[in-house]
Amino acid sequence: MASTLIAVDDAIQHMLSAVAPLQRFEVVDLMAAAGRVLAEDQIASCYVPPADNSAMDGYALRFADAKAPLPISQRVAAGQASQPLRPGTCARIFTGAEIPLGADTVVMQEEIVLTAFDDVCVPSDIRIGQNIRPKGQDIQAGQCIIKAGTRLDYRHLGLLASVGIAQVSVFLPIRVVLLSTGDELVQPGEPLKAGQIYNSNRFLLQGFLQSQGVEVVRFIQVRDRFEETLTALEDAADSADLVISTGGVSVGEEDHVKPAVEALGQLSVWRLAMKPGKPLAFGHVKDTPFIGLPGNPVSTFVGAHVFVLPLLKRLAGESASSSSLRLVGRAQFSVTTQIRQEYVRVKATWQEGQWCLSAYPNQNSGVLSSAVWGNAMAIIPPATQVVEGSEVSFVFYTTPNPDSN
Repeated sequence: MASTLIAVDDAIQHMLSAVAPLQRFEVVDLMAAAGRVLAEDQIASCYVPPADNSAMDGYALRFADAKAPLPISQRVAAGQASQPLRPGTCARIFTGAEIPLGADTVVMQEEIVLTAFDDVCVPSDIRIGQNIRPKGQDIQAGQCIIKAGTRLDYRHLGLLASVGIAQVSVFLPIRVVLLSTGDELVQPGEPLKAGQIYNSNRFLLQGFLQSQGVEVVRFIQVRDRFEETLTALEDAADSADLVISTGGVSVGEEDHVKPAVEALGQLSVWRLAMKPGKPLAFGHVKDTPFIGLPGNPVSTFVGAHVFVLPLLKRLAGESASSSSLRLVGRAQFSVTTQIRQEYVRVKATWQEGQWCLSAYPNQNSGVLSSAVWGNAMAIIPPATQVVEGSEVSFVFYTTPNPDSN
């Protein structure tokens, strides 16, 4: 049995090597670019700041003139052009204003003393060049400020705007079709009959995908029938960049997704050495990538983070196509793994200079409340014994709340 299970890292690498970024672009206004993946390197066409400017409200002067009282020869506010500084004088200047030609030092207004004639007396301990932000201190003209493959957020938008870029080329959103299989599934709002359950996976996955900037173009609920599964997968592949299903990938008599995928294309990954989520599947339906997640909601949740997320990043052209950043925490639980890598839902809290990980009491793959209670997954490799106090790797799947218990 163990030899038939695929290691998680091997499965991820295979999936990433089996797909390529989708080469579809569009040009959008900067204000519409948040959350999109940049398709081209962005090169600055100007300097930031564009000229030497004052970091303070104060007085601009030549350092060599600082020993004598200096008359004020001009006033320079931000947004105004300055004139060359007359020797033996200073300029009243304000934060962000351009340094007059010839000035090399700014003295903040709190440090000067005015004479009865309103000349400026400068303290003796000033330094040449102080309080001046030099031209290009932040950005040089011709510099690449953001590389292609970056998912843009508010920081990038501000940086792009600072060099005058108004539009950018971005990859088009990934189009996903979602399938839920199972005669037992009922949509929320409908009455439950005996043997039925509400379809939580649809909403879990669709919300997750939308948070990643994915366009969910269609949802199909499929009964446990081979022909119906075959038709649904074929239709999905014709309108999607990625097909994601939940349920039907195990070995039961009512699990029709695996044979249907194999009839329409190929299945290259199936049955992983992980818990939860062993019966996860990956392949292609026709030429469209397909990933089949197990039907248990926690297995779907874990599979979305461990496999779907890096796959989405790869398809979207995002340069950071690996999984989430792994951290190290101190376990406040015990577990012993056998042949499978386990993903334990935990709550990570910062205590006395380290992350401490408490595990949800019930780690069953049907207990979705564990994902809401926690904020991270501890990753326990195969054949590992964890006791309280052990160091373990973990990844956050949501922002930790310092006030949570």
